[in-house]
Order: sequence, then structure tokens, then C-alpha cells
Amino acid sequence: MAFATATVPSFATKHGDRVMAAVKAQPRYDWNDIVYFLAVARQKNLARAAKALKVDHTTVGRRIRELERSLGASLFKRSRTGFTLTETGLRLLQHAEGMENQANALTEAVGAGGDAGGAVRIATMEGMGSLYLTTCFGAFRRQYPGIQIELITDTRTLDLTRREAEVFVSFNRPVGRRLSTRKIGEFRVSLYAAEAYFADRPRPTSARDLDEHDFIDFIDEYIHVRENRWLSDIFRPAHVGFRSTSLIAQYVSASSGQGIAMLPSFVAAHNPALIPVLPELSTVRDVWLSVHEDLVHIARIKAVAGFLEKRLAADRGFLLGETAPRG
Repeated sequence: MAFATATVPSFATKHGDRVMAAVKAQPRYDWNDIVYFLAVARQKNLARAAKALKVDHTTVGRRIRELERSLGASLFKRSRTGFTLTETGLRLLQHAEGMENQANALTEAVGAGGDAGGAVRIATMEGMGSLYLTTCFGAFRRQYPGIQIELITDTRTLDLTRREAEVFVSFNRPVGRRLSTRKIGEFRVSLYAAEAYFADRPRPTSARDLDEHDFIDFIDEYIHVRENRWLSDIFRPAHVGFRSTSLIAQYVSASSGQGIAMLPSFVAAHNPALIPVLPELSTVRDVWLSVHEDLVHIARIKAVAGFLEKRLAADRGFLLGETAPRG
């Protein structure tokens, strides 16, 4: 008995051949290498990328070389100053960040309904971080015991696109690629001095009298953010006896009676011995909260951002120097 031989239509054969050829032509690479690529693209240095990933720098270098070999393309230009993206690397960066975003969304979807947990790194200015935000974190911990806060205080603006921090609280509105930024509050900055400072000199009764007094201020060339130049908003002192890059150092100097300092209300509130000097001479600064767009839907990031927004709204009167701090 003869059996009929099955034949495959020529269209299907040709179509299948094209599919198989396309599959074979697609580059194969390890998805995990994208994590190393993103770290180097953001840190621009193998050692810093390795530190961020908690691996050895030789591992980072090897994974980058393997990714470039798999893709058949050079992704970075190497130099003594570090790694910079090639045109191909820049194109890959857009897709890699999209992959990262989707991976984060998947993690959140799988863990939906669970408690937020993990570490969140917040960057802000020294005074805001040490003398205001830190006082709020106790209430945050009671609400979200599974989230660990890592606070970075720095005089410069950190780069959220390089993941130097996940949440940035600043006095100016940052400009950056794919940042979600919103104003969450304001605070007042006024002149303060200790009673001890006036022990052997009269208190000023007008702005003209200020020329006879000693002031405490920032060091001009180390002010990286224009919004920190608050003293110049109202007065340019003739006599500055002490300058520092540290707002806390200025606060301590004023508290010990060394001069008049321009301090945020939330800083001066830590020492009842500091008294306002010509309170009508003041200025107001905005507080901005920024998060990279890839992170805004992550539960722990949402918890931190939401808490800070609500807390600054509740403390509005205190931050503007109109009410006493909450108990």
C-alpha cells in the first residue's frame, strides 16, 4: 500500500525559512548584562558602578565586554577620565531604561497588596536634612517599619538619572531628563542672633543699623545653588566675621553669640535662645521633591514621597515661622 507524501505549501516553506533566518540573525545576550550597562552609563566609571552594584570592578568590566561582543557593537568610549556612551550606547540606554522600568513595574505588580519595604535614598541640603527631615522620620518609621531611610546631605545637586539618590528634596526645581518634580512646600528664612551677642551692643531697630553688626554667612564660591544666597535677598553686610559651607556651623556660631545669621525658621527653632532680628526682613524659599520617572510607581518610593508631601503641608505654618513646631 502506497502512502501519500505530505507536502508543505511553498508559501509556508518560504515564510518559515524567513522566520528561522530572522531568529538566527537576532543577537543573543544575557539580560542581566543590561544592569551592568546601566550602572556604567550612570556612574561613568567601573569602580563606582561596581560599588553601586556591590560587585568587583573586574566583574563589571567583563560583563560590559560580553554585552558588546553579543551585540556586535561598541557601547562606550574608554578614556582616562572614564566611560562615555557611543551613539549606539545612547540608543541602547533608552531601551535599557525602559526594560528597567518594566522590571520595576513587574516586581510591584507581583507584590501588589503587600507592605512596602526596602531602602530609599533621600538627598537634600544639610540643614533641611539634619534639622528638619530627620525629625520627621520617627513618624515615618512608625507608619512604614519595613522601609529603611538613607539620607544624603550635600551642597551640590545630585543626579537622579545616575541613581545617586532615589528621592531629591531641593530648594530649586531640578532640570533633568525624565524627572517627576513637584513643589511640596515653602519655608521662611530670617535674621537671628543670640541674646549673648547683644550683651555689649544695641539691638538694631532699622536696616540701616545692620551696618554696625557682625554677620555669619556662606562662603560665596562654595554656593552651588543660587537659592542658598538668601542673605543677599535682603542685605549685603559690611562686616562678616564668620563664613562656612555648613548651615549647621552657622547655626552653632549664631547660637554662641558670634553674630547675626540668616537662618530658616526650622533651624532657629532648635534653640529658643535665638531671637529674631528685624523680622520684617525675611525671604521665602520653595521646597521641591523630585523622583526619576522610572521609580515613581515603586511602593517604597511612593510611600516616602507621599509622606513628605503630607508632612510639609501639615507643617506649613511652622516652616513659614508662623506657628510653633508640632509636639
